[in-house]
Amino acid sequence: MTNDKTSVWKSPATRQLAEVLTSIDSTADMQNFLRDVLTEKEIIEISSRLQAAQMLEAGRTYADIVAKTRLSSRTVARISDWMQNGCKGYGAVIEQINQHTHITSARAA
Repeated sequence: MTNDKTSVWKSPATRQLAEVLTSIDSTADMQNFLRDVLTEKEIIEISSRLQAAQMLEAGRTYADIVAKTRLSSRTVARISDWMQNGCKGYGAVIEQINQHTHITSARAA
């Protein structure tokens, strides 16, 4: 049976994407790559989702998160669900942000 959470990574193209993202070791190179493959709106949306996850992790209310990120309450609820029932990607990234001083946290204080 296929795991719906990870089935997207079964194709060589999607695996290659994950591998290339992990191989980029320069912030400038990553920014340039993301700018080439994503629209500005998509970059802002993904950034806002990460910020919302950080705020959820810190115990902030949905109302605070919606006001700060401009995401819909439905999107914030989905992020919360993914954090609890997903692949634990948000948690791993938040842990990296918290452990590495060179990564600036965008979470509102």
